[in-house]
Amino acid sequence: MAMNAGIDGDGWLQMAQRRSSPNYTARPLNTPIDLLVIHNISLPPGEFGGNWIDDFFLNQLNPTAHPYFATIAHLEVSAHCLIRRDGCLMQYVSFHHRAWHAGRSNFQGRDRCNDYSIGIELEGTDEIPFTAAQYNCLNTCIALIQQHYPAITAERIVGHSDIAPGRKTDPGAAFLWERIGLIAPSARGGM
Repeated sequence: MAMNAGIDGDGWLQMAQRRSSPNYTARPLNTPIDLLVIHNISLPPGEFGGNWIDDFFLNQLNPTAHPYFATIAHLEVSAHCLIRRDGCLMQYVSFHHRAWHAGRSNFQGRDRCNDYSIGIELEGTDEIPFTAAQYNCLNTCIALIQQHYPAITAERIVGHSDIAPGRKTDPGAAFLWERIGLIAPSARGGM
């Protein structure tokens, strides 16, 4: 993916396919965006492909399509972006807005990480290796996001498990932090 496509004035990555999730709110006034949170998701769990993640983030998930969906279809969840297994990039919420990806969370003593973070989901699981296309796309996204939001330094790129320990495990052991030029946040200290 070419890096010549940046972030437009409305907070959308120009290189992403745009889907507009209703699951967002305004960020608190005067709150700088200074954290990037990496997640993983697969729907149904452990299965890839299809439109289930789109449907989930757009509040259109059919609860009868799979037994697991009946347990989550009522939830209102979103992330700013999703990177599919083939490297295809989707964006659901403008970076100007607060996506609902982190839940109860804390980073370095600050609660409510959704207020000041960008959430990127990778289609995957904790145990199955992510694809080269996903890492390539993620690296491009990180570079563009850091250009636009310079307060998101390498030390402020974390996993969901780092901001919600004991509650979340993603992006999981299969995520290779070195593929994005970082060591795991827990090994950096300060979590």
